[in-house]
Amino acid sequence: MSNTSQRLIHLSAQPEGSPTIDHPRPERLVQGNPMRETWNRVDDALPGGRVYCGVWRCEPGRWRIAMGETERELFTVLTGRCRVHDAQGGFAEAGPGEGIYIPPGFAGEFEVLEHLTKTYMISE
Repeated sequence: MSNTSQRLIHLSAQPEGSPTIDHPRPERLVQGNPMRETWNRVDDALPGGRVYCGVWRCEPGRWRIAMGETERELFTVLTGRCRVHDAQGGFAEAGPGEGIYIPPGFAGEFEVLEHLTKTYMISE
């Protein structure tokens, strides 16, 4: 995607256009095999990495996640409900109007409890 730093980007629970569709990698699956739809609206260079921003939708399921040492994500739930589980057995849960920040180096699991739509911003 071209540099978007000079224009405003509107994100909606009903994004226009066709999403990229995928599923968690088989070796990461814990429960189910949820279809994930991604409308990535920003893919820009940063002085030391990249930033991605868009809308993500997913069916219920659970899989392992691992953030890189410089990768972090902030997301806000628009519809549905999810949990992010940490390696120590704790979790954070979010529903409509709530968000979760996932720090660099985080390892755990992402669980979609109810069909989920969220906006996200990932930087690395």
